Amino acid sequence: MSSDSVDSESKVSGNQANIPARIRRELDIDDGDTLRWHIESDGTLRVEIVQQRSGTFGDFTGYDGSQETDVTTDHDAWGVDIN
Repeated sequence: MSSDSVDSESKVSGNQANIPARIRRELDIDDGDTLRWHIESDGTLRVEIVQQRSGTFGDFTGYDGSQETDVTTDHDAWGVDIN
């Protein structure tokens, strides 16, 4: 895909740049996703989006407080080693 028009732009601050919201929505980029940066032989920058939908809080609906919990038991049941 080659274009002379500019879709969006960002400023670099502290070696970081924001991805404009319109681009994030269009490409379905979300928290936990990885961006892989590639410089092509002609100097073109290509970014590959690796979507990470498991192991993040993207699908977490929250705790409604309707059940009593035991942090030690629940923590271990969630597969997190506390030792």
